[in-house]
This record gives sequence, structure tokens and C-alpha cells, in this order.
Amino acid sequence: PRKKSKIQTMKITLASHFGMCFGVRDALRNTYDAATLEPITVLGELVHNPLVAVHLQTLGVRSGNLRERSSSSTDTVVITAHGAADSARRAWSDAGHRIIDTTCPLVKKAHRALECLVLAGYTPVVIGQPDHVEVRGLVGDFPDAVVIQNSDHFPLIPASPKIGVVSQTTQPIDYVEALVEALRENFPDSEVRFTDTVCQPTKDRQRALHELCENNDTIVVVGGCNSNNTTQLAETARSLGCRVWQVERAEDLHAHWFVRSEHVGITAGTSTLDETVHEVTERLREIAVDRRSFRLFDALKALR
Repeated sequence: PRKKSKIQTMKITLASHFGMCFGVRDALRNTYDAATLEPITVLGELVHNPLVAVHLQTLGVRSGNLRERSSSSTDTVVITAHGAADSARRAWSDAGHRIIDTTCPLVKKAHRALECLVLAGYTPVVIGQPDHVEVRGLVGDFPDAVVIQNSDHFPLIPASPKIGVVSQTTQPIDYVEALVEALRENFPDSEVRFTDTVCQPTKDRQRALHELCENNDTIVVVGGCNSNNTTQLAETARSLGCRVWQVERAEDLHAHWFVRSEHVGITAGTSTLDETVHEVTERLREIAVDRRSFRLFDALKALR
């Protein structure tokens, strides 16, 4: 008797937490509303999402540089969701510009946490990417602050009886806590005080990703290629043993990527639009249907 062929389909699962956070959503809404009323210049990338940048251009929004006052030809300027140093805000205000501040409240919380540590006499240390706009904003008012990404950067920290640590809001909390413990081991004579400034949306998405990786062999991460939290999601999924594809839009997906995939999980960074996640999900469903059709065809040929 002929054996029955089992045709497996590719199962697709969305993470329990993914995509745009409230801080990004509010920044977009406030900027879109302002753009309908007057000419405005955004001082940098409003959020790390190329689709948002294109949409802003269609609204006539101009692009400027936070560190160059001459880069804005409009009276009104927008501080991005990633925040800025207070000194930068004052410089733009003193130059006669009206400021719309879309800084995420959780980034503002990180600023205040670092300020409190400095006022309490701690040597300030920030865990994060030195060239990231959020980190530049965090340390902009504190010239003595040291930015570290890993233990290789510990020698940059001066000897001090009190070391105060905060983090870029989009760093994985597990990584941050491990680095703080390593700091304490390397500076046994110092009091190392850590204030947790990793934002809750980042924690939620990282936790949901761990759950997703338990039941999926392949993970698709949707978000801007220069988005730190999106990149961190991709790196975490790889560290958990999954095949990982990071895309900015549905058109970036290729069917041959999923030839060996049976269970595909989808997550997205905090700057990713809901409609982009929907489009990626629909494209993956199309790939799953096409792949099932090919497998069915092959199975029928084998039965002849």
C-alpha cells in the first residue's frame, strides 16, 4: 500500500508584544498635527523608521541637525523622540526658535535619573551606543559621563568611590544587569549604584521574543536597520538559536529564506508601524501558501 504523504504548512505566529510603543506613537501624532499648521523642521530622525521619514517629506516636513543651528529654515523645530540635552534645547530657544519636544517620557526619565546620580556625587556611566542620538542626548549635559557597551570599556571609567549607572532605554535588561554585576566585580572598592532606565516596552518585547523563540525555528524582525531596539531583538533571537531575518518592509522578504522553516515567529521594533507588521504577516502567509502548493505537487508526483 502507498504511504500517505503528510504535507506540512508553515505556521506563522505573532509575538505577544511587538511594534510601536506609546512614545513613538505620540511623537508621530504631535509632529503630523504640527505639520498641518505651519512649516516645521525635525532635528534628526523623528523615529528610526525609513517609511516614517518618507511620509514626513510628503507633508513638507524639513530635516535639520540638532547640533547645527543653521540647519533649520523654519521658526519651529522638533526635538525627536530620542530626546536631547537641556543645553541643546536652550541653544535653539536662545536662537529664537519655537520648540516642539516629542521626547519619549521614558527617555526623559532616564535623563532625570542620570542627573540625580550626578547631583548625589556619583561618577556617571551610561550603558549604550556612544554614537546613538539618545545616548548623545543623555550625556550632553554631563561632560564627565562615560559611555560603555561592554567590559572592554571598563578602563575608560576613572577610579571613583561612587559610580552611578543608567542605561540607554532600548538595551536588553538581561545584558545591562549582567554588565552592572561585572562592573561591581571589577570595581570592588567602589559603590556601584544602578538605576534601571530600560523602558518597559523594550522589556515587554524582549520577554515576548524569548517566548516566541521557544516554539519557532525562524524569527522575522520588522523595523528600521538603524533602530537599536530592532537590532537588539534580532541579536537576541540569534543567540537563542533561531534563524533570523530582519526586514524593513514586506518587499524585503524572499521566499527562499523559508524553505526549511516550519514555524515562523514575527516581532517588531518600537518604531515599526502597525500596517508594516500587517503587510509582512500577509506576505509570509502568501509564501506559506505557495510553499505548500509546491510540496503538494512534489508529493503527488512521488505517489505516481
